[in-house]
Amino acid sequence: MKWVTWENVAVDRIACAWLIRREIDPKARFQFVPAGTQSLPKGAEPFDIPGARLSHRRGHCTFHTMLREYHLQDPILQRIARMIDEADGVQEVTLEPVAPGLDFLCRGIRLISPDDQAAIERGALIYDALYAQLAAEPEEA
Repeated sequence: MKWVTWENVAVDRIACAWLIRREIDPKARFQFVPAGTQSLPKGAEPFDIPGARLSHRRGHCTFHTMLREYHLQDPILQRIARMIDEADGVQEVTLEPVAPGLDFLCRGIRLISPDDQAAIERGALIYDALYAQLAAEPEEA
């Protein structure tokens, strides 16, 4: 399936692409359009674009919306969603100390990548590592 989002991916869009390939559509193809584009490619599922079914909702990031829409209950993915919520927006209270670093790394990935496709490929390594680290941590009491 083809998925479409805005250019210049960052923490939420990189995470969404990773989640799509990991849990929703392993053969996903991504297309990137300029921010504000009104006419999206036919047959493509838009994400992290205002007004799309898969976008920010009720103060949560698109990654969080995807977990709800696709009924993904993995507690590690839920925790990653909280991190992305904090990394992608201004929060009055920070509960996930990793969030600012996650945003910082994703912005760096974008800077060293020749295009958005490369950025989501490289960013997937960060999210694979984050998932693995969280899975290795002992469960909270």
